[in-house]
Amino acid sequence: MVLAITAVMFIAILLLTVAAIYPYLARRSAVQGRLEKFEVKEASKVELVSEPPKWYDQLGQVGKSLKLSPKEQGKYTRLLVAAGYKRESIHVFFGCKILLALLLPSLFVFFYIIAKGLALDRMLLLVAIMLAIIGYLAPSYWLFHQYNERKLKIFHTLPDVLDLLTVCVNAGLSMDAAMIKTTEVPQFSNDPLAREIKVASMETRAGKPRIEALKDMAERTMVDDVKSFVTMLAQTERFGTSLSQALTVHADTLRTKRRQLAEEAAAKTTIKMIFPLVVFVFPALLVVILGPAYVQITKILFK
Repeated sequence: MVLAITAVMFIAILLLTVAAIYPYLARRSAVQGRLEKFEVKEASKVELVSEPPKWYDQLGQVGKSLKLSPKEQGKYTRLLVAAGYKRESIHVFFGCKILLALLLPSLFVFFYIIAKGLALDRMLLLVAIMLAIIGYLAPSYWLFHQYNERKLKIFHTLPDVLDLLTVCVNAGLSMDAAMIKTTEVPQFSNDPLAREIKVASMETRAGKPRIEALKDMAERTMVDDVKSFVTMLAQTERFGTSLSQALTVHADTLRTKRRQLAEEAAAKTTIKMIFPLVVFVFPALLVVILGPAYVQITKILFK
């Protein structure tokens, strides 16, 4: 019996040690990760755009039945585009809202009320209505989360993109060629800002004026810093000032803003730690410190 307990304890400690050390052993260095980004990859074959599945079209047909005001529909359309999705997916988004609004209360009714043989009273009806409201609002919260995540990525990437644009312009490239060269860098291969710049470059190649294409890019992203960048380019082109100097100053301004936001977030950490300290840490400390004293006092008073 003692040998079995010893063996089980040894195996458990060994597994816990391996689980704790494995992430550090398997983690690659930052330099190795950056070097792998710059490796030349084989060009992928051109593939035709696959047709959407049938459920996608059916969900879009369901979403068309939801009649909203043009203002409300336009707001969701802009958010979808800013989150990185196509404008045509607005009906699919509405279909998800309707589907979840019907699915959650239906699951509650079939798997809880009917399975347990309960009678539908006011409380259960209220829970079903709350689930329907949650299902209807959940896609909206998910969309806002996706939009904020993409906005944050664009904000953090913009100074680096401006630095690369400055290098390309100083090397003698035009603004259009610099934008195309920036999107071809492996470091920004999956970056949302690089994708938007690539779309703007394709629109410029198709004959659209560069400033208008960049303004449309700023409207799609809904990021204030991108809008200020486009305004700076328009003023530089209008007044004929130095493009490289304007890009350098704007990149330094954005980098300073990013550092200030990081310092602000670090300063808020102490205040955010008050609630978990008061609720979780201080009661445990009081129990550890005052517990033995309480036991001793109880023994003395109730002898």
